Amino acid sequence: MSVAFRRESDEEHLEPRFELPLPAGPNLVTPRGQALITERIAALEAEQNGAEEGRREEIARELRYWNMRRITAISAPPAPDDEVAFGSRVRFRLNGAEREIAIVGDDEADPAAGLVAFSAPLARAMMGAGEGELVDFNGRADAIEILAVSPI
Repeated sequence: MSVAFRRESDEEHLEPRFELPLPAGPNLVTPRGQALITERIAALEAEQNGAEEGRREEIARELRYWNMRRITAISAPPAPDDEVAFGSRVRFRLNGAEREIAIVGDDEADPAAGLVAFSAPLARAMMGAGEGELVDFNGRADAIEILAVSPI
């Protein structure tokens, strides 16, 4: 019998499941970010106990990611009072609109809630600037005016 007519199992056609990608660079965390990682691991471990087989594999994959993030976490030193850095709360003006963000780790980031990852272009543009400084952003000179800086 020709191989062309052989019935293959459905398993042979499934997409391979790769590990969740880790963000590039150091895994800087705030105290809140460290707590969120710990909470996420605890929630996944609790869910894994009663989960069905297919979901258990998915949870195990997520646990590998979060355990790696816990192992590689680097607690950032406190942010300075007068300069934008990891762990800073920044009030700024961009395109005439005043906004406020907190600069946090990759896993803690939630732009809709004003939590921006330190690796994001907006945060990188402001790093090292102080109150009253103008910062280049998105190809425009002096696009951002830093209004206030404080630690989170």
